[in-house]
Amino acid sequence: MNELSTTAPAFVEMAHRIVWATAATVSSTGQPRSRIVHPIWEWDGSELVGWFGTFPGSPKTDDLAHESRLSLTYWSPEHDTCTADCDSRWVESSEGRHAVWDRFLNGPEPVGFDPTLIPGWTDPDAPGFAVLELRPTWLRVFPGTMLLSGTGDVLTWRQSQ
Repeated sequence: MNELSTTAPAFVEMAHRIVWATAATVSSTGQPRSRIVHPIWEWDGSELVGWFGTFPGSPKTDDLAHESRLSLTYWSPEHDTCTADCDSRWVESSEGRHAVWDRFLNGPEPVGFDPTLIPGWTDPDAPGFAVLELRPTWLRVFPGTMLLSGTGDVLTWRQSQ
């Protein structure tokens, strides 16, 4: 296993370059579900945290009420992949929702975007805008060159128990 200080920056670089991730959750009946999400990540040198906006009342809301863990995987046509298994929590405070809104609005290209492009997301306090915070417990960064030529480094990190 690699250290978080090695894996997290490589994860953020790849995730932000790819932008869109497949998020997998499990329903209360054990049914797996996946969907595409647009997270943004911050690495401060010691902690990695991610967020994405969503609609309250979506199927993932019920899934995460049952099981708060989810897995996100990014894939590019060059076969670069990175995965984050995460604990999650809803950001309830207006201050927290405003901070995440601003992260997206002022985020670096190509991951930054204007949230008002999403119908119902008129501002950070809009009833149709909810925010999920992500705290990784396991990371993997797998460059496509490993598949194509056997070169590159696969990085993994697991949170200490």
